[in-house]
Amino acid sequence: MLRRNARLRKEFVYRKSLEGKERLLYEKKRKIRECLEEGKPIPTELKREEEQLRKEVELEDINTREYGNLEKGVNDDEYKNAPEAKILLTTSRDASSRLLQFCKELKLLFPTSSRINRGSQILPDLVELGKTSEFTDVVIVHEHRGEPDGLVVSHLPFGPTAYFGISDAVMRHDVKDANLPKVSEQFPHIICENFTSELGKRTANILRHLFPRPKEKSKRVVTFANSVDFISVRHHTYDMPKGPKSLHLNEIGPRFELRLYQLKLGTVDQDDADIEWSLRPFMRSAKKRRL
Repeated sequence: MLRRNARLRKEFVYRKSLEGKERLLYEKKRKIRECLEEGKPIPTELKREEEQLRKEVELEDINTREYGNLEKGVNDDEYKNAPEAKILLTTSRDASSRLLQFCKELKLLFPTSSRINRGSQILPDLVELGKTSEFTDVVIVHEHRGEPDGLVVSHLPFGPTAYFGISDAVMRHDVKDANLPKVSEQFPHIICENFTSELGKRTANILRHLFPRPKEKSKRVVTFANSVDFISVRHHTYDMPKGPKSLHLNEIGPRFELRLYQLKLGTVDQDDADIEWSLRPFMRSAKKRRL
């Protein structure tokens, strides 16, 4: 099993490297094509490859000229053929009663999740359990002095793994003025607001795939609203007793804030996996960091 997993990881990394080469070749051909159409001189860095690139441009038709698949990152999209979400939910070791309560409420938030006690299980065992039981994601909740402070979302079988910080966690029964009926088992609609950058779209994609596809008549809504790199998570139900103009929202919790601080190209048990993005708050890169 370990050899098979290593081989599959190598194949996945190889496919990603091929996409990078195809993307680079496409950009070169695009520059050559633009220069030929507009009568501009060929860029100096492409002089040596000009003859070969000209031949490839001339042999292209409408279908091979399109870059739609590569633009979307098909080979690099770990969620392209992902099945319906099935989450393995657990906590850090020696979890406090408050963290266990928060984990139970997350199980209500994620309708297709299964919660297990962490016990003495190590990360490789958790990931292996998730793969053999056909889970799509492993979600681990961490705490500091009894307060939930971290959320790890690791997609199976190859990653990515997103590390979030949690702040201002409010349990269901602590939500002010909330009417708390039993949480429906309907699959919720997902709203991802203000995820405009490439990193934001990547983050929204990771969060969106933690939920199965809902039915149109579902009256549950989970909202991820980004504001200055902090993602507000809210859980509501709604009804319309007198038509669309009488929409009534009822927050049923839990509520909390997320902040992404690392994105890793691998599963949570891989210490040597490449880091796709990491938060460096003391660098002057505010525009690049925005979700």
